[in-house]
Amino acid sequence: MPHGKKPVDLNAALKNTLALVLAGGRGSRLMNLTDVNAKPAVPFAGKFRIVDFPLSNCINSGVRRVAVLTQYKAHTLIQHVQRGWGFLKAELQEFIEVWPAQQQTKDESWYRGTADAVFQNIDVIKAYGTEHILVLAGDHVYKQNYAKMLRQHIERGAEVSVACVDVPIEDAKGFGVVGVDEDDAIISFLEKPQTPPCIPDRPDRAFASMGIYVFNPDFLFSHLHRDATIKESSHDFGKDLLPHLVGSCRLYAHRFADSCVMNDAAGEPYWRDVGTIDAYWKANMDLTTVTPALDLYDANWPVWTYQEQRPSAKFVFDDEDRRGLAVDSLVSSGCIISGGVVRRSLLFNNVRVNSYCLVEDSVVLPNADIGRGAVLKKAIVNFDCRIPEGLVVGEDAELDAQRFHLTEGGVTLITKEMLDRL
Repeated sequence: MPHGKKPVDLNAALKNTLALVLAGGRGSRLMNLTDVNAKPAVPFAGKFRIVDFPLSNCINSGVRRVAVLTQYKAHTLIQHVQRGWGFLKAELQEFIEVWPAQQQTKDESWYRGTADAVFQNIDVIKAYGTEHILVLAGDHVYKQNYAKMLRQHIERGAEVSVACVDVPIEDAKGFGVVGVDEDDAIISFLEKPQTPPCIPDRPDRAFASMGIYVFNPDFLFSHLHRDATIKESSHDFGKDLLPHLVGSCRLYAHRFADSCVMNDAAGEPYWRDVGTIDAYWKANMDLTTVTPALDLYDANWPVWTYQEQRPSAKFVFDDEDRRGLAVDSLVSSGCIISGGVVRRSLLFNNVRVNSYCLVEDSVVLPNADIGRGAVLKKAIVNFDCRIPEGLVVGEDAELDAQRFHLTEGGVTLITKEMLDRL
């Protein structure tokens, strides 16, 4: 064993770890996609929801006590967790539970920030007698072995560990940025700095906080109580609690590269905050490439979910002028490609593409029906849309902006309400 590292009984540590998945946020930058869903419940990759990724990481890592903290428009999220994630055995002290906001403090407020969400549940957390608390964001897409992060946390004798992904320094201005010394001890924690600190010996890269933390419980509780008394605080881990801890405790960065689960072709660790329409579109489009960095086909680290039983996808008509086909695309169950062409696109469940259609570089959410002769290019089609026959999107940006929502990245968001106004 390397000098200075504590011995670790990893199985015991995992059994005594409680994961808190913070899934209460709206995700307003996703606009209409979160009109009826919290951001963690937004569909992703054809058959999943965003929250399935941290939950699958927990199960695959051996963390079997998980609470999902909900608040904003949580109905579909609660349904999804109850229907798809209720398979653990309570008799073995294993569970995945939904903890809705309950106004548990004296001021009877809803969650005011990520730290406050945990603070309001302290009594419930204490009842489990946990030795480690793993705090997870419920709205990012990635594959990570939390057991490796937990082992490093214990070996270092850390009080807090912060998972960090290294990003180009010019991109770091949009993140909470962690400055570290040569031992990865955190020496600064800055929210969206104009001049981000670089990684030692790597002047072109910076560490961005992933919103993933391991805490020792008593240490966490004491600082949550302290933060709750500060009126000026926004009661957020990244903005308030963690910056306050710098220089006063054993606070370390955990390099995501050390625990990311990825295939050999990925090149670099895959982690995405799909918090904008453009980022959401891009992350889904990444999956249509020949060898995506996010491997959904890895049987050793599966992504679990709940899905209704539907028939297989179907492709019909093979005439010269009408052929049902999809190339470089993901087509989910229940879809019917009826004489239309789909290229570099991702179709969620129960999508119908009718004759003479062209769908390119697009994300089509469940239950959409693309009318005959319609053309969709670089679009996101929301739930339950009925695209009129002959509608053309993606060829006239000015017209698209008048009828729908056109992003800075040139993605056209189409919703049922927008179509009703045509």
